[in-house]
Formats: sequence, C-alpha cells, structure tokens
Amino acid sequence: MSGLRFKAVETAISRLNNTTTKETTKPSLNFGKSVFTTAKMKEYLPKNAYEELIETVDGGKAISHDLAEHISQAMKSWAISNGVTHYTHWFQPLTGATAEKHDAFFEPLPDGSAIDKFTASALVQQEPDASSFPSGGIRNTFEARGYTGWDPSSPAFIYETGGGKTLCIPTIFVSYTGEALDYKAPLLKALHALDKAAVDVANFFDKSVTKVYASLGVEQEYFLVDLALFNARPDLQLTGRTLFGHMSAKGQQLEDHYFGAIPERVLAFMVDLEQEALKLGIPLKTRHNEVAPSQFECAPMFEEINLAIDHNQLLLNLMEQVALRHKFKVLSHEKPYADINGSGKHNNWSLITNTGVNLLSPGKTPKNNLMFLTFFTNVIKAVYEHADLLRASIASAGNDHRLGANEAPPAIISIFLGSQLNAVLDEVETARVVKKVKAETLLWHGIPKIPELQLDNTDRNRTSPFAFTGNKFEFRAVGSASNCASPMTVLNAIVADQLIEFKNEVDKQIKKGTKKDLALLNVVRKYIKESKAIRFEGNGYSKEWEEEAMKRGLSNIKTTPKALDVYVNEKSEALFERLGIFSKREGEARHEILLENYYKKIQIEARVIGEIVTSLIAPSVFDYQNDLITNVKGLKDLGFKAGTYSSQANLIERISTHINTILEDAEAMRQERKKANILEDLRDKAIVYDEKVKPYFDKIRYHLNKLEQIVDDRKWPLPKLRELLFVR
Repeated sequence: MSGLRFKAVETAISRLNNTTTKETTKPSLNFGKSVFTTAKMKEYLPKNAYEELIETVDGGKAISHDLAEHISQAMKSWAISNGVTHYTHWFQPLTGATAEKHDAFFEPLPDGSAIDKFTASALVQQEPDASSFPSGGIRNTFEARGYTGWDPSSPAFIYETGGGKTLCIPTIFVSYTGEALDYKAPLLKALHALDKAAVDVANFFDKSVTKVYASLGVEQEYFLVDLALFNARPDLQLTGRTLFGHMSAKGQQLEDHYFGAIPERVLAFMVDLEQEALKLGIPLKTRHNEVAPSQFECAPMFEEINLAIDHNQLLLNLMEQVALRHKFKVLSHEKPYADINGSGKHNNWSLITNTGVNLLSPGKTPKNNLMFLTFFTNVIKAVYEHADLLRASIASAGNDHRLGANEAPPAIISIFLGSQLNAVLDEVETARVVKKVKAETLLWHGIPKIPELQLDNTDRNRTSPFAFTGNKFEFRAVGSASNCASPMTVLNAIVADQLIEFKNEVDKQIKKGTKKDLALLNVVRKYIKESKAIRFEGNGYSKEWEEEAMKRGLSNIKTTPKALDVYVNEKSEALFERLGIFSKREGEARHEILLENYYKKIQIEARVIGEIVTSLIAPSVFDYQNDLITNVKGLKDLGFKAGTYSSQANLIERISTHINTILEDAEAMRQERKKANILEDLRDKAIVYDEKVKPYFDKIRYHLNKLEQIVDDRKWPLPKLRELLFVR
C-alpha cells in the first residue's frame, strides 16, 4: 500500500475503538447560554431602555443612538462577565462563507492604565475592506471602503474557539455607495416586502393581523470522513469532492445505512455538536443516518427565517470546529462521491401571523379555508410565474452534480401537493358558484369544505423540488453547501410580488361591486387555472416527466451558467427593483459574481485533476507496469511459452491504453482551459468551462477508475472510496 495512504488508513482505523463522549447537560439548561437573548437584555438594560427596545424591534423601527448606547454597554457587560475579550461584526459576504474581523474591548489610557470600551458606534457599524470581497464590479481594488451594519433582529452570541471567546454581532454588509455585498441585506428587504404584502391580504380575513413573518426549518445533510483519510486526498482538500475513485463494491444498494444505528464515533461527534449548538441558541432537534454510507443529517426546529439562516451558517462553522475535535472532516459539498446520493439542504418554509395563525395550514371553518386557499394558491402562482428565477437561486457548480441525477429533485421546477389537495383545487376550479350565500357561513354551494389536514394526510414525493408537506412547503432542491438566504430571498420576493398583484385584482373587483368573499374566490380560481402546469404528482426522475414538462412549457435548465441568465432578464430585474431588493446594478453584479464563482471552481478542479494525474497516479501506474514487464521478461528468459504470460502482457497493454488516454485527455483539457482563460466575458468563460473543460472530468475519471481496479492495491496512492466511506 502507498506510504501516505497506508498511514492514513492505519490512523483512521486506530480511532475506531478510541471514542470518548462528553458528559451531556440537560438541553433546556444549555439552550441560549451563549446568546444575548431578550431575557438577558432585560437583566442588563435599564427598564425604560428595555421597553423601548421591544417596542422598536416589534414595530420595525430604527434604533436610536441613545438606545444603541444602552445596548452596547449592556452587551459589553454581559460578554465580559462570560470571559469575552474581543468583539466582531459577523457577516455573510458573497464568498459563501461567513466573515469576521476581531477587535479587542481593551483600550489604553494616557496614564498607562486601560479600560474595556465598547460604544454604540462600534456596535452599529464597522468598516471591513469591501474591495477584498466579491462585488461584481461595484467596488474596484482601489476602492476599499465598505460597511457592516448591525442587525438587531438576530441576537449577538459568544463564539468560543482556540481557547478564546468572541462576541459576534450579526450584521449586513454594504458598499460605500450603499449596494448590498452580502446575502443578509437582500433577504431582510424581501422579508419586509413579504410582511407588508401578506398583512394586506390577511386583513381581508382578519383585521387584527399586523405582522406576517416567514418561518424556516433547515434540514442539513452532510458527510463525515476521517481527517487522516481526508488529508491524503488532495481533491477532497481543494475541491470538497472526490474527482476520482471507483465505487466501493458495497455502497448504498442494500439501503442499510438510512436510519440505521448511528456509529459510536459519529454519535460522539453529534452529541458534542448538539451541546455546542444549543448554547448558541440553535434548536437542533433531529439527528440520523442518511441514505449514503457516512452521510448524516441534522435538523433544527422552525424559527423566524432570518434567524434560521444565521443559525444554519453558524451551524456549518460549528460542525467544522467540532468535527476536528473528533478527528473528522465534514463534507458539505453537494456531491462528494459519484454514484451515491449527494447532500441537500431542505428548506421547510411557511407563513405565520402575529396572531399565531399558520397561513399555510387549512382550518376547520370555511372562512379559514378560504384564507388558506388564498395564500396557498398565491404561492403556487408565484412559483409558476418565476420558476426559472427560483431555479437560478439554487444554481452552483456543486448542485449541478445533484440536480437531475435521479437521487435529488430534478432541475425542472414543479410543485407536489398530494392527491387530497390536488382534488380540492380541481373542485374549486370547476365548481359552480352561487352568489346568494348566508353571510354568517361564508360558504358557497358547490365549493368543497377543505378538511383540516394533519402532517400525514398526504404522501411525500422526494422527487419534487417544491412540495407541500401538510402546513408548509419544502424546497428540497437547495444544495447542502449553499447559503439559504439566496433561494429564500427569491422565494419571499416572488410570493410578496404575487400577493401584491392578488390584492390589486381583488380590490378592482370589489370596486366594481363584487362582494369581497366572492372577489377573493374569483381570483383564487383564476390563479388555480393559470398555474396548473406547475403542479406534478408523479416521478420527477423519469424521462417521461422531462417530455411532459417540455409540453407544459416548463424549463429544464441543467447547468449553472445558463440557469443564471434569468437574474438579469427584464422580468427579474423589474421584480427586484419594484420590491426594492436589488437595483439593476446590484442584480448584474450578483450575476457576475455567481458566474465567476462557477468557472473558478471548475478551473480549480481541472488543475487538481492535472496535478494528481501527473504527479500521483502516473508514477504509481508506471511503477506497477514496470513490475509486470519485469515479470514477463523473467518468464520469457526462463523459456516459458508466450501463452503462459499472455495475461500479464494483456494487462500491460490495458494499463498503457488507460494511462495514455488519461495523459492525453489531461493535456487536451489543459489546452481548453488556456483558451477559456483568455475570454473576457464572464458568461462566455463560464459556458466554455462548462461545455469544453468539464466534459474531460468524466472521461479521465472513467479511465482512472479502471486503473484503480487493475493496479496493485499496495501501490495505489489515494485512499479508496471503500476506505473513505466505511472507515468511520
């Protein structure tokens, strides 16, 4: 066995019986321990300041400087009492990771002494270098100024790592000229637009509704691999996925991993992760084995969407940190291994009023059911009208491997409702409406009374990218490494826009003399008819569905560069500008950033393939081939007939064919990469990388995987998939 690989496997195996589990604390006692919660604010703030804060946040108003000063002092006192020495504005730039710049509370005085200082201005605003983050041309290299701004709706927290504790303050990140350079700022704008639009529509039914917020529960899938094995795979280190590797004889075909007993070492990691997550206010509730070997999932309870996304980003950071303590590496890439399931991030989304009503949950009364139907059909219509934009929001180099791969939702955006609700919509669409109704019942003859649905009253469809699951929609197509803010910004924006249009249409009918309830139903029925093409109950993996979807006029955009086009078309730009989420300039900048991110990831993978092929694989293959040649020569010199060593000779020829093809393809790929690199237009460059460079990946993988099966196991330099997947 190759030296590095042998040592890596040996190290990984040695850890299997060396598991230690930390002593656990009652979850309720740990929850929010490291978060500056409302309860802690009440303890540290003067009473009048606390009451002003609650009124300000609930009313969505800006926090005054005086109130910010009170909060900064309270936050500092709480943090220092918990051993914190530094603070940072924690933000989410368009790199896909979180970012932070730490400053000490410590400040020296002229007399040689020092104090701990943290002011309102330090809480509210900081200035990281905006030119060093992706901006899509909004910021030039010499234009460095950018600002982070405090988001009071997401609580500050203490993050402990490397023996130090840092107060982290969630913020937005904008350029000097005010354009958003992050994921959070557009999300907050979309949520504000949705709140206003949803309240206006909800007031048709209940005037006491003054706020509607989107809730989100994020199911996070991931793989674990032993750290030593990870470090022996340059492709995993640099790209997050295995660019080569013949599938293990045993993979997921026996379906014995899903919901199986959690391996002891993995469980120790999970327990540790949950303890740390609970301290940070992340309400992790569920843990289990996923379908593929060494694939797992964790899921929190539902939260307000902005907080849920902050928590998911924080969870990804935390998983990396905790995994290292257990000598694991977390793989959040959407497809770290070919031929087995990839990982998604299922976004369970709903709408909740300040009165505690889930607007996507059918009720027991006709009035409540009409309200449910109103919001339900508006979501369906929004997805129908902007399916391509929703598809673009989940586009990435990693997710391209997963979408349409017959183990994840397809690239075709459709909605699964279940047989019961489909039947209800069909009945509403075709029922005869009698205008004379009893005012107290709000029920029309011929309109079915929708039963109260429990979570298990309709089947699930794992092939659907956007499925209704009882009282929420599950957007299953989001990639495991993605920041949920991108698809959630789009989803909330398109629903907000649709609700605005709905209200306008209803108001027009009411002004013409139509009774309110009948006007509502008329528009609902119109939307049911118009959006029918997006509803699909069958197998989203089937070839038949691709053909049917084409007949329905639904797009099937399978790769990122072309999927992203919709971000800068006239319809999308008008939507974003209408709602105040992106200016035209901001939208174009995001398009450029996403294209650049795509081609650079493919570029890195191509470089890694070239390096591994020439410096690791080829020498090992030639070494083994020389052993075979020596063997054949020896047999020939001893006088054996050619037929006695024909198998060895054939093996030598097969090896030569495979390695020559690999080296020729690697060089051809390098030449295509050189051609792509001189292109100035980012879209052209991304498409060339996708259509000219990327196809070599599978060609090279095929021949290299064949060699893996032939070459002496002791000489193969890379840990094999059977080791990566099953040494845990």
